[in-house]
Order: sequence, then structure tokens, then C-alpha cells
Amino acid sequence: MSIFHSWRSLTAACGAGLLLAACTPQYDWREVHGSNAPFTVLLPAKPATLARPVNLNGAQVTMTMTAAEVGEVAFAVGSAELADAATASTALEAMKTAMVNNIGGTIRQEKTSASSGGRTIDLEAGGAPSARNGTPPLLVARFVMRERRVYQAIVLGPEKAIPREAVDTFFTSFKVD
Repeated sequence: MSIFHSWRSLTAACGAGLLLAACTPQYDWREVHGSNAPFTVLLPAKPATLARPVNLNGAQVTMTMTAAEVGEVAFAVGSAELADAATASTALEAMKTAMVNNIGGTIRQEKTSASSGGRTIDLEAGGAPSARNGTPPLLVARFVMRERRVYQAIVLGPEKAIPREAVDTFFTSFKVD
């Protein structure tokens, strides 16, 4: 089972809880801190967290995913710590490739930046039409490498259901501490 499928199960559970709470999705932004990784982000609803072992191009790690869903749109931050910093760059690329492949996606835009502490990749990808609703998904993602840690912050859902203001709020708030 891939990271994406576990993550989708997590967001489905979040979505079911949101449906019980209200019929119309509303963004109820709240600050969330990583439970076992140093990050801060605003999520638009009460989050749920899931941790499971994954293989990031040969590196066996435990990835923790914290996610919230509003309507058909999921907001999530995943993080993992590697055994050494030398494998972080390869793991970061594996995370990016897995997310794009999981939606049958094509990268529309990608920007990479480097700093003394690591590397960041921002991308937007369109996916193949969903079996669930026939609508192609949009993935807006930021992949970050800092020393031995890798992060993925993502917004995923039908393109027409993703308000750009919510994407901006989410990514502006995402900070690796």
C-alpha cells in the first residue's frame, strides 16, 4: 500500500467527520505543530495523524502524515527522518515522484530552490480523472529537505474545488522550525 492510499484513507476519515459536523465546508484555520517533526502549519479543519513505514528509494523510514479535509480538498503535511543527511536528497525526489505518480499526474510547474540548510521543491501537477467522481485532481505541493528530515506539504482535490486563497494560506503558514 502506498503513502497516498494510506493518506487517502486518513483524509476520508477526516472527511466523514466533517460531513457530520456541517453540510457546507468552511475553513476553520488552526495552527498545528508536528508531533514528531519540527514544523508549524495552518490547517483548515481538525487534523488527524497517521504514521507508517515507507520506502523512499531504498531508505526505510516512518512517515508521519497530519491531514485535514474540507469538502473534496485535502491539506496534509508528511514528514520523515532519515538515517543520515546524505540520503535526504534522494528521498525528497522519491516523495515527489510518488505523489505525482499516485494521481497519474503531469507536472505543470516546478521550481527548486536551495539554501544552506537544504532544498525546497514547489510544484503543481494535474492528474488523471478520478474513478470516484471523474474529475481530474490538482496537486499543489512543497517538498522540503532539511538535514536528515524530509517534508511534503500538499493540497489535493478537484481543481475547481480548490480555492487559491486557501492554498496561499496553507503554504504561507508552513514553516520548518
